[in-house]
Order: sequence, then C-alpha cells, then structure tokens
Amino acid sequence: MNMTEPTVAYVSMEIAVFPGVATYSGGLGVLAGDVVRAAADAGYPMAGVTLLYREGYFRQRLDASGTQHEEPQSWRPDLVLEALPQTVTVPISGRPVAVAIWCYPVIGVDGDRVPVYFLDTDRPENDDDARGLTRALYGGDARYRLEQETLLGLGTVAVLQALGYGRVGTYHMNEGHSALLVLALLDQLRTTEHGLPTPDDLARVRERCVFTTHTPVPAGHDRFGLDLANDVLGTEHVATLRALGLVDHDVLNLTHLALRASHFTNAVAMKHGEVSRAMFPDGTIHAITNGVHAGTWTSQPFKALFDRHLPGWRRDNWQLRQAIGIPLDEIAAAHAGAKLALVDRVAHATGKLLDPNRFTIGVARRLTAYKRNDLILRDTDRLAAIAKRFGGIQLVFSGKAHPRDWDGKAMIQHIVGTAHALAGDVEVVYVENYDMLWGAALTSGADLWLNTPRPPNEASGTSGMKAALNGVPSLSVMDGWWIEGALEGVTGWSIDAETGADDERTADALYTLLESTILPAYAHDRGTYLTTMRGAIAFNASHFNAQRMLAQYAIEAYVLPTTTAAPRENVKELLAG
Repeated sequence: MNMTEPTVAYVSMEIAVFPGVATYSGGLGVLAGDVVRAAADAGYPMAGVTLLYREGYFRQRLDASGTQHEEPQSWRPDLVLEALPQTVTVPISGRPVAVAIWCYPVIGVDGDRVPVYFLDTDRPENDDDARGLTRALYGGDARYRLEQETLLGLGTVAVLQALGYGRVGTYHMNEGHSALLVLALLDQLRTTEHGLPTPDDLARVRERCVFTTHTPVPAGHDRFGLDLANDVLGTEHVATLRALGLVDHDVLNLTHLALRASHFTNAVAMKHGEVSRAMFPDGTIHAITNGVHAGTWTSQPFKALFDRHLPGWRRDNWQLRQAIGIPLDEIAAAHAGAKLALVDRVAHATGKLLDPNRFTIGVARRLTAYKRNDLILRDTDRLAAIAKRFGGIQLVFSGKAHPRDWDGKAMIQHIVGTAHALAGDVEVVYVENYDMLWGAALTSGADLWLNTPRPPNEASGTSGMKAALNGVPSLSVMDGWWIEGALEGVTGWSIDAETGADDERTADALYTLLESTILPAYAHDRGTYLTTMRGAIAFNASHFNAQRMLAQYAIEAYVLPTTTAAPRENVKELLAG
C-alpha cells in the first residue's frame, strides 16, 4: 500500500534519514530514523517532522594529542531533499518567523513511502537570528534552544496543516524537545478569541499525544525559566501553561509538559521504565524497548547469508530467530567479510592497518562520563598481558563529545594518549567523526562489542543491537536493553549491575571475562565462539528490531482515526503490509 495520509506524526529534534543528511548527532536521531524506516517497510501511515540543520551537529577533528576540534558539518540540502512550495509562519520571540519545508521520502522494502519533513528558517524575509535557528543541532544558549524547540513544536502542527493533511490521530513526541506542539494543539481548540483553553481541551489534546522519554540523567531534561518562556512563547501561551498546570512554579520543564499532556508515555527499556517511574512518580510510564532497523544495520555479507537461508527476513524480522539453524562455517565466512570491510575502512581513514586475524573489540558511542568508553584502558599492564597471551588485541574506538562536555573530551585524550603507550600487543585506533556509516562498519566488523555504562544511566543503548544483527556478541554491564538481551554465553557476556557501579570492580570483571572465558573460546575453541555469534542473531536480532518496536507502539500507544485508517484492533494486519 502507498499511504498518502499520515495518521501518526513522529516528531523529533533529530532524525537520521541518510548518512549524507547531517541532521543527527547520535543515538536519538538514529533511533528516530529507524522508527520511520520500519514504518515505511510496513506501509504504516506515518510522517516524520524535524528541523533542518545546515551545519549539522559538528564535524570532529582530533589533533595528535586527542584534543577534539569542532568544525561545521556543512551539506547541501538541495542535493538530497525536495523543496516544497508551501511555507508557514511561526511566532517566536515576538516576531513572525517564516519556515520553509523540505521533504525526504523514506522508501520501504515494498516501495511504500514515509515522508520526513524538515523545517528550515534560512529565509530572506527572516532576521539574522531567526535564519540561524536551523543552523546547528544542540548549539547556542538557552534562548536558542527554546526558540528551536518552539519552532519544532508549533511548526509541526502548522506544517502538517499547510500540506493539506487532515486530522492527525497521534503526535508522537520523541523526547521532550517537541513538547511545545501541545500548545499548537491547544490553540486549535480555543472556543473564543481570547479565552484560555480548558481542562477539557487538554484532555482532548492528551488523547492525541504519545511521549517517549530517553534519558534517566536529570541534565538531559530541558528546563527554562518562565521569564525566558514569556519572551519566546508569548505571555498568552505561558498563561495557558499556567492555567492547565503544565509548569512547575517558575520553571517550564518540557519533560513534565509532555508527561502531563500525553495519554501514553513510555521509557525505552524495562529497566529504564523502573528508573523513570522513580524520577516521575506522578505519571504512568510504560516500557517499549528500542529496536534497530534490520535492513539498514545488517552488513552486506550477512544480508547475503540471510537472503539464502531466511529469504523473508526483511519483511518479517522474526525469521531471524531461525538463524539458529545456519551452519557455523557460514556465520564465520560472513563475519570475515564484514571484518575485512572494517579493516579496509580504518586503513583508508587513518592509515592504520589492522590485522584481520586479531581479536578486535569495538567501543563506539557518545563520549560522556557515565558511558566510561575508556574503562577497558584502566589497567593497561593487565590488558597488555592478556593480549600477549592470546595473540594480541585490537581496540577500535569512535564517538564525539559534546563541545561543552569537558569530561568527554578528556576521555578522548586519554584513549589517544594510551594508544601510543600500548602499541604492540594492544593496538588502539580512534576513528574521527562517528556517523551512521562508521556505526554500521564497527558494529559488523568487530569480534566483540563492549559497553560499560555506569548503571542505571543507560536508558537503552542500540549499538549492541546492531552488532547482534551481524553476529557480534556483546560484553556489557547489565543496564539498558542488555538486561533483557543477556543470555550468558549464548548472546554475549555480562557484568552485573552492582559490580558495574564501581569503576575498579567493573574493569576487573571485564578483564577476568576476557582472560578466562571470551578469548580462550575465540583463540582455542572457535566453534563455541561462533555458536555465541549465532545465538546473538537468533535470540537478540530477532527481537530487538524496529519492526517489533513499531508494532508495540501501534498496538499499545497509537490511536488511528476511524475516518482515515483501520480501527485499532486491525493494526496487526496493517503492520503486516
């Protein structure tokens, strides 16, 4: 089917639709892109809405000491997006801001399309500050951030109206950045020119809103003083928020706004649900564990392997469960192909020639303190001794630190500095400018995926899910999605949460598992290691995918108007395409 009328608007500060469209920084945007890709595969009636960032997040450059330098990530929207003729106007900080609309059609496995609309304020009729609102992702000060989020929230509703869409059944707010769309929906329900919306109006809006929270870290929830909110949103909008109990004293907390204005709120893993319910005890928070888009994150060698043995796997990801019957030598051959591709990519980018026969560990994610990307380097003498005993280890790191995250930047310097000291039995390479292409190469080409966040700060994590699609087992602290995916020795290996809360104990457990279990299997009992690789596909890839995630949203959260789509009880048929 080709859906022309979206009944779900998926709204996110960042959506990664394609590597060359630099409108994402990492996990949140990539996850959003995977939701949209799953909807396109299913022919599901959805449209994505986000902002267009002409300088992207930033391009990362590391000097010889590992110091991170940020440069604009410029790209050409006109080369990859379609400029639509419609424009809208959004009031921001007391003046009208003209907004252009670009479109990228995400095409599913059967040719169905889900449009993603990009809002762009770089228009000649806007002042310089307004034109800059779609310059950079996560840049600027608090005013810049609130103005961007006002553009996303109010602009989403205006854009969908301008494009001629009828009643949208569900607005899915992916993180609190998009929560201000609630104000636009309330504006639509005003019964008098100057009257404030009523609690009944809020109840009607709530029926149309779904909210996904992604972070258990308090700093990840946007908060603004009401003086700033008055300046940016206008006194009438702030009066609405006050009248409906959508602000906390003199603070506008966008997470609280989204929670109070949604009929369904979910965390992104079961453990994250527990943590979120403790953070927000007044709300009902469900758990829908993240998943990744199988067709995007499976490497070419494994796509060919699955096409031979499981020919319907792209339409029905559950078929990956049957990977348990794929011969181990074919798993080994596919992985060897993916590993060679990583070796070639690293050599081209860095000049460093990795050994395809050495045990290779991938560590790639955003650089911030709680993720502890450099924990494996805590005891370099012990790591070197383990590596010497088993023929060497290669560590491939990647990831960006936010420009103002000094701890994250220091972590990169530590990794790069340690690389020089360790050269020999432990080879370390740091790949600049982590993006979708590097994510795909690393999660498929490593022999082991390492994840050591300090619990319970990992909401979900998705890189290990991408690794599982390619038969790469995880070694992870029990946090986020891994609590649900960990089958010891079957899908990977685990460090318990209590141990994982302490850096020294976590590092000790990590080294012990490498020395006593993982490397002995890899070096001396390859059949056992390959069985774990196959188990990662069969047990984890078959479940932790975006198709299952979308099905849960459709069944549990989304409300489809009966005038434009099948009733809710028929959603499973709709998802089957």
